[in-house]
Amino acid sequence: MTLPLTRSAEAPAASTLALEGFLPYRLARAAEIISRQFATLYRERHGLTRPEWRTLATIGQFNRITATEIGAHSSMHKTKVSRAIRALEERKWITRQVDQTDRRVEHIELTREGRTHYRDLVALARSYEARLVEMLGETGAAELEAGISAIETRIPRS
Repeated sequence: MTLPLTRSAEAPAASTLALEGFLPYRLARAAEIISRQFATLYRERHGLTRPEWRTLATIGQFNRITATEIGAHSSMHKTKVSRAIRALEERKWITRQVDQTDRRVEHIELTREGRTHYRDLVALARSYEARLVEMLGETGAAELEAGISAIETRIPRS
């Protein structure tokens, strides 16, 4: 998409916001581009949606986890987590066990088949990340990592 050029060489008025230069927008846009590109890979290989991928990745990382913990870790709404859990259970990639102390809580784990797919997805993710690092170069990747870390540590989460 070609953006219209301003008619004046002067700086834009204080009441104007050039969205393409607004840092929060640029960060969100860059994240969306990367996320969509990676989603294409795991969707083609395993038929997963983004919430299913994030849920599977979180379960694989922690081995045994609850839906509430998945939502908190992956920053997903509980409805998306619930749907993803249901879809992964239908594929027989996860199992759920009711907590003996609090029957409202279910502990979720990968099945043998789920672990196989998870390992493949880990390899896919690491390969994709390596290509990004190669594209950015070591210095660019380190600078990006430092910038992301600064945002994560200095901006309070709501």
